[in-house]
Amino acid sequence: MREYDDFAGDEEEVEYYAVRPNKTKIKKEINALFAMGETFSALTAEQLASLQLPENIHQAVREVAGMPLTGARKRLLKYIAGQLHKIDVEPFKEKLALIQNVSVHSVREHHQVEKWRDRLINQGNEALTELINQQPEADLQRIRSLLRNLNKEHQIGASPKSSRLLYRYLKDLFQFNDGEASQADVDNIDED
Repeated sequence: MREYDDFAGDEEEVEYYAVRPNKTKIKKEINALFAMGETFSALTAEQLASLQLPENIHQAVREVAGMPLTGARKRLLKYIAGQLHKIDVEPFKEKLALIQNVSVHSVREHHQVEKWRDRLINQGNEALTELINQQPEADLQRIRSLLRNLNKEHQIGASPKSSRLLYRYLKDLFQFNDGEASQADVDNIDED
């Protein structure tokens, strides 16, 4: 015990060393922010506005969106990454994830509506009966009228105006709560 007492009385000065930032970690963060800037540039003007980015970053992203793949674009993306590095990007990541999730759902719904349109065109009354059973609020006369017009347009080689109208009508019909289809509708369409 005696030897510990000798050290207890000696108060040595504690030396503090500066901790260098991990360069690899910083480069990875900057690369992720660079990729985020590219993702921002691919968004529509409405989606970009919904992110509520700081004005300087928002302006730079709008500029980079219209630029060709050149060195100037890369420099501007580096500027965006540098500006994003200075702020907390978590809220923007969350909003971006929400936008991308909505896009995935809209693509899925687009495919579902296309499948129903194709089924109505190819299977006729059988598919129409199934549609009416699943969607009782569907306007049977309107759908039949659109299908008749579509067949006439196909026979004379006219532009597929009725096909587009049928798609729009089905899309309106299948507007689901919060953009989600009921599981029964998804299962029935996926079986085909």
